[in-house]
Amino acid sequence: MTSTLLDRFTGEEARAGSGAALGRQDCIPVELLAPARDKECAMAAIDHGADAVYIGADSFGARAAAGNSDDDIAEVVRYAHPFGVKVYVTLNTLLADADELRQACALAWRMYRIGVDALIVQDARLARMPGFPPIPLHASTQMDNRTADKVRELQRQGYRQVVLARELTVEEVAGIHRSVPDMPLEVFVHGAVCVCYNGRCYASEVCYGRSANRGECAQFCRMPYDLENAEGEKLLRGRYLLSMRDMNRTACIEALLDAGARSLKIEGRLKDVAYVKNVTAWYRQHLDDIFRRRTEYCASSHGVTELSFAPDPDKTFNRGFTDYFMYGRTADLCNTVTPKSMGQRVGRVKEVRRDHIVVAGTASFCNGDGLCYVAGAPGREELHGFRVNRADGNHLFPHRMPQGLVAGMEVFRNDDRRMESVLAGDTAARRLPLAWTLEERPQGFRLTARVLGRREGVVLREASVECACGHQEARAAQEESIRDVLSRLGGTVYRAVRTDIVFSRPLFVPRSCLAQWRREVLEALAGAVENGGGTHAVPPVDGGMVSAVKAGEESGGGPSGVPDDGGRDGACGGAEGRPLMVCRYCIRYQLGQCLRRNPQAVRGPLYLRGADGRRFLLRFDCRLCRMTVERDNVG
Repeated sequence: MTSTLLDRFTGEEARAGSGAALGRQDCIPVELLAPARDKECAMAAIDHGADAVYIGADSFGARAAAGNSDDDIAEVVRYAHPFGVKVYVTLNTLLADADELRQACALAWRMYRIGVDALIVQDARLARMPGFPPIPLHASTQMDNRTADKVRELQRQGYRQVVLARELTVEEVAGIHRSVPDMPLEVFVHGAVCVCYNGRCYASEVCYGRSANRGECAQFCRMPYDLENAEGEKLLRGRYLLSMRDMNRTACIEALLDAGARSLKIEGRLKDVAYVKNVTAWYRQHLDDIFRRRTEYCASSHGVTELSFAPDPDKTFNRGFTDYFMYGRTADLCNTVTPKSMGQRVGRVKEVRRDHIVVAGTASFCNGDGLCYVAGAPGREELHGFRVNRADGNHLFPHRMPQGLVAGMEVFRNDDRRMESVLAGDTAARRLPLAWTLEERPQGFRLTARVLGRREGVVLREASVECACGHQEARAAQEESIRDVLSRLGGTVYRAVRTDIVFSRPLFVPRSCLAQWRREVLEALAGAVENGGGTHAVPPVDGGMVSAVKAGEESGGGPSGVPDDGGRDGACGGAEGRPLMVCRYCIRYQLGQCLRRNPQAVRGPLYLRGADGRRFLLRFDCRLCRMTVERDNVG
């Protein structure tokens, strides 16, 4: 029998140092997991309150355009670990052959040596390789994790966290948690949504030769389609019938925690730094509000984030929001008019004058704002936009007057110049609270620094120095001078919140000596993070990569290697007779044509016709309440 990842752990956590103190707290740690396109985004996510970040390496990530060098990832790890923030690297594509398995093994060893906290993987052969490094593996949502049986099998194979399918309801998440209570569950709470179960989409590969399971999705679901019946009659023209709105589960967070979710994930590894700042800060604030009321939960990392702006996810890229099946099926999942960002609703058109428009509402505008609106005949609506050349209160003067805009129409802002200007600057600072104690000793003094956790009485780490210095009576009070010197922590991740001075009598301590002792203690604290924050003992061999690849090839089961309720096609999905997409989303339901709910619904087969003329059959399984998109052998 081949060994699993679990067999290769020796009983100690592979990443114990940076978060070890947290396990001693009397609360359940909750992780806010933020995306990082690059090093800048990762550090911004950490500054704005993330408990963990996920980032792509230079290959084998599900966002092929979002790769990063080993040096950049190492820098992110060094920045993250003092706060107890974890760094996950995405290795979440299916691997084509033995050579790629060998390369993936080599990448995993590099990440292990760097100190990365876990790998997010799709190809289950990696977990069965005896020569694979003992780094925690998280099961990517690309593995289509929808059932308790699937999660239980992943746990048996040694996975340390499972990213659940986005389509699960809060009750389904709770059911999985009850069945597998000791497996940490990760759920998406914000960002773009794929129309089908992750890992079950082969449309991009079949139609454009770009596999979504290889990180090269061609965005098949963001394209316009005509909806046709069996006779070829066009029921709808040029609608974005597979383009989901973006997810926003702000209102569902507490219910998800109570259901057993322990990692809350923000999508967006192709988003810019302004998006990462804004959305991460939004969820950090929301979670902290919950933790103040619900003390059984706490953040899984440390430090306090101070913001200089008011986060608002409406003000960065979004296609309109949905909670996406959180409490069951709804008809607001899809924006059939556009796949583009609509942004924030800012009011209605009150008047359209010769050279400007008047908007009724409470929003304030500034020069350069980008606004948009939906106009057109019923069934032919399109998104239109214009740039505000000059804003005089709610009187907006465009560079060119927009066409089709009339009184009563809703107006949205998808480019907020004021917000973008704010987010382009320094918007957050994250610091670890530090308590000083200066004690009188027989031969001098002892200076101790304690780094404080988020919970009362929790000390993350401490360091002290014995300071040989003769005792000299003070002629004046020294407390204010001592506190002033010890509070000077600029350039570090610390902020002094308390200084205790334990003297038997007033003593004079030279400021130069205090400054030197302060530097020595801070260096000792930095060493404690480096030595206990995620380093590994690496064997002086090649990591067993050759034998690992052989074991992976011989273990069978294909790239996915884990049973589910619908089967998997590996990297070459969409084979003859297999659907291109398997979706919980249903076009019939979205359009009010559900055969179970609407007696007047259009009967018979339905098809999607793409702009290139290709036709796709929609098949509806009303028993499972599921839709598939299939190739049409006739059209």
